[in-house]
Amino acid sequence: MDASPGRNERDTIAMITAFVHWNVDPIMLTLGPFQLRYYSLLWASGLILGYFLLLRFARTESLPERVMDRLALYCTVGVIIGARLGHCYVYEPAYYFAHPLEVLQVWKGGLASHGGIVGVLIGMYIASRQEKVTMLWVMDRVSIPIAMIASFIRLGNLMNSEIYGLYTDLPWGFIFERRGEVLASHPTQIYESLSYFAVFILLLTLYYRWPKIRQKQGLIFGLAMVIMFAARILIEFIKNNQEVFEDGWPLNLGQLQSLPFWFFGVGLVVYAIRREPVPAPVLLSDEEYEAQRKGRKGNNRKASRRRGR
Repeated sequence: MDASPGRNERDTIAMITAFVHWNVDPIMLTLGPFQLRYYSLLWASGLILGYFLLLRFARTESLPERVMDRLALYCTVGVIIGARLGHCYVYEPAYYFAHPLEVLQVWKGGLASHGGIVGVLIGMYIASRQEKVTMLWVMDRVSIPIAMIASFIRLGNLMNSEIYGLYTDLPWGFIFERRGEVLASHPTQIYESLSYFAVFILLLTLYYRWPKIRQKQGLIFGLAMVIMFAARILIEFIKNNQEVFEDGWPLNLGQLQSLPFWFFGVGLVVYAIRREPVPAPVLLSDEEYEAQRKGRKGNNRKASRRRGR
């Protein structure tokens, strides 16, 4: 009796082996109790490279590095807190309301990009108030590294074998074996990563090749929101829902959360194009800023002594 597979079976085997069999261990390195994950490494790499990019902008525009240091710090804190709270109280509110202390356990995973954007916006607002520059000026510069960081994060999702798409017979489909999959799925993490990196290159090119665009405050950030969230909305149509309660919805939660950002971006682009160019802000040098800060502290101490008499 011939034990060789039949034609249909051979075709099935050939089709399965044509796909990418993805079985990467998400843990890059283990040293005792310490584990370094690709996801964490990509997150950290994006934040570090984003910081150096902001410093490069400071040198390009002859700005004090203090401004970019503050932007990087506030935005980093904002994105981590916002992304964590966004995941906990949007995707799994019942669990985290019942276990509030687990919100602090960021190392266990669970970050939401939309919450991260809200956190970054809050960080940018605080930084703009302290440096006495417009929010739009800050948003334009921070949006460029944001696009790069978003690209890195989606690669981290790929290394975790998470947030992938529906089944596909396209030859670049991925079989996520660590998730028990035997059929190929759309590698939507790669689709999003490439989209965001393309936005990063576009914004960086606009910033350096057309300096006058910097005076159209809000234009760079608006373009980032329009293109990135348009890509997110479209790719979500071929992505698996993250939560069961989204099944049956015409638009999933990721798309519904993306729409306000997309409309905000469109409005910002229109506003920036129609508005007159705004000159670059005049900022205090690091020395002037320190002198002013020390002067305020001295005045506060004198006022305190007078009140104590």
